[in-house]
Amino acid sequence: MTAKPMNTQPQNTLATPVTNRQAPSADVVIVGSGVMGAATAWWLTRLQPGLKVTLVESDTRFEKASSSLSASSIRQQFTCPVNIRLSLFGIQFLREADQHLGLPEHPVALGLQEPGYLYLAQTSQVAAMQTAHQIQKNAGADVALLGPEALRQRYPWLNVDDVALGSLGLSGEGWFDGPALHQAFLKKAMAQGVQRRQDRVVGMDHTATQITQVRLASGSHLRCGQVVNAAGAWAGEVAAMAGVALPVEPARRTVFVLSTPEPLPHCPLLIDPSGWWLRPEGRFLITGSEPLQTEAGLPLEPDWLEWNDEQWASLAHRIPSLAALRVQRAWAGYYEMNTFDHNAVIGPHPLLRNLFFINGFSGHGMQHAPGAGLALAECMLHGQSASLPVGELGFERLLQNRPLRELHVIG
Repeated sequence: MTAKPMNTQPQNTLATPVTNRQAPSADVVIVGSGVMGAATAWWLTRLQPGLKVTLVESDTRFEKASSSLSASSIRQQFTCPVNIRLSLFGIQFLREADQHLGLPEHPVALGLQEPGYLYLAQTSQVAAMQTAHQIQKNAGADVALLGPEALRQRYPWLNVDDVALGSLGLSGEGWFDGPALHQAFLKKAMAQGVQRRQDRVVGMDHTATQITQVRLASGSHLRCGQVVNAAGAWAGEVAAMAGVALPVEPARRTVFVLSTPEPLPHCPLLIDPSGWWLRPEGRFLITGSEPLQTEAGLPLEPDWLEWNDEQWASLAHRIPSLAALRVQRAWAGYYEMNTFDHNAVIGPHPLLRNLFFINGFSGHGMQHAPGAGLALAECMLHGQSASLPVGELGFERLLQNRPLRELHVIG
């Protein structure tokens, strides 16, 4: 099932902007103005002009935000159809980003490239790759399975002597400027009347059925009609302020920047059977792998122990020209990891009905922000999302111990 065509025309919806003195200070308070908060704010005020939306953000330079530190790639090769739907919507939105988000003084240029993702499988991994391939094809993804000889012909610089099968995205997969997308959402949302407040949410007052106000570090508070938890890696802490257990925590990932004297023609985003990934970034390459340390909330400093002799040897084995590579630098960012099932949580809390979640994307949030923001905005305004159904990602599955496991989590 693919997403319905996107309609960004303003609509009259059931939510009514605040107009009287006794009403909350904002129709919607969004905790966090990273890409998820900004996308939700843009969609809300696009679909219902005049809605009073306030973004609350403490890190207005986004120095620790995943939106600033993401590798910003997009793929269709997931194992959950709902994630494929979000990606199919996302690639269409990225291709048309300037039409949707551009301003006269701020045109949007995302530098989108679509050379695909290439997953490599050894013999023991072939059955799982074939199963994933069928899921992806059924969901409308443009993917192909390639044997070793086809891989050699397409990528002569790639050693596939120990590879049994490859899965390549033929279109709709690649990478883009994620921080530029984030800033475009934010600028356009504010141009549509969204307010941003530099402060930090430290508490939520609530009854058994709704949030009544959020309390801020400055000592003030904001009364609200609806609250969105868009706090990224810190979403679990924000949920706890309302007495809600949300299994989302900051999971550090290190990205290494490599230089190599020999270019890799038509290089896709490559995922090795051993678990590391690699892709071009301008004249460099960037790479990462599964972390050595997995404790939640580790400092945002690169873990240089992850670049070791074993990692270098594995890269040089797969791509012999990388035997002469040099490590230029590294950075670290957080996955907002949903430890329950590595999938997002989108939609309302079943008891606190005016508390909404857009959290836990576990490394694929940047690419899913356009669709997730639309789905949540429609859910808030209409009670459900008609354009992009994401019911499988609702909060209820956490309470029912019913995981929706995404098996293709990179790193």
